[in-house]
Amino acid sequence: MAATALPPLPPQFKSIQHHLRTAQELDKREPVVAYYCRLYAMQTGMKIDSKSPECRKFLSKLMDQLEAMKKQFGENEAITQEIVGSAHVENYALKMFLYADNEDRAGQFHKNMIKSFYTASLLIDVLTVFGELSEENAQHRKYARWKAAYIHNCLKNGEIPQPGPIGMEGESFADAEREEAGSSSLHSGTTQPTSSSTYEANNIPTSNYTGIHIPPGAHAPANTPAEVPHNTAVTSNTIQPAPQNIPLVDPSLYSAQSAGEVRLTPEDFARAQKYCKYAGSALQYEDVSTAVQNLQKALKLLITGRE
Repeated sequence: MAATALPPLPPQFKSIQHHLRTAQELDKREPVVAYYCRLYAMQTGMKIDSKSPECRKFLSKLMDQLEAMKKQFGENEAITQEIVGSAHVENYALKMFLYADNEDRAGQFHKNMIKSFYTASLLIDVLTVFGELSEENAQHRKYARWKAAYIHNCLKNGEIPQPGPIGMEGESFADAEREEAGSSSLHSGTTQPTSSSTYEANNIPTSNYTGIHIPPGAHAPANTPAEVPHNTAVTSNTIQPAPQNIPLVDPSLYSAQSAGEVRLTPEDFARAQKYCKYAGSALQYEDVSTAVQNLQKALKLLITGRE
């Protein structure tokens, strides 16, 4: 990444400071995700204030960073093709979410797990660069932010959190909201977001996430290998990946035949391509189950014209 330093973050851009910090933390190990974090920050910043001198200066430097990254990784199709980039960011966000969710359901509550929940929610924000969020991703984001705030508050108050979505009804995070408001001065005047290998409790923008509906499959299945994020205090060799349960191929696909009247629309072809890209991205993380599921969706769509 180019060494272009960002000027001090204007107060108007406080809402994107955590996305920029995440980008900096991911520069070395996930440059594609870091690129889109900055692109999200750029697009959001332009909507907030693109006219005041301090904001224009900041956005100009941020654009320089994006251009430098685009030049450096210009051969990467995740940068040149949005559909590939979207799949890459979504899979990484899901990986962070599943790690945190596995730890939560196992009753392993610690700062790195909280940070993973929160980072996953930030990366789902980034997915809006590619269009409107799916209902499932919107629920993942809401749940991840709720969990980060809930577990943080429990640990701060010396309480034992309840694993999973149990106990979400009626929870209020007014105290955490006041704490967040009081901590806003922590990052004022910084030259650029600073990297941190541990979760920073005061940085959660909390809210009253009550009555959250968790869609089927939103949590980590029991066989999902928990992957420890880099730069955590937990060593990777302490967790052994569990065997993956490969989903059975839908037998109806063997006998399905394309009806003569089926006409695939450009949207159908785009969706089929999207499923194939998701499958390819899942294989980068050795997630065979997700790859098989997406390939089956693409095959069914191409054969029958239906999803």
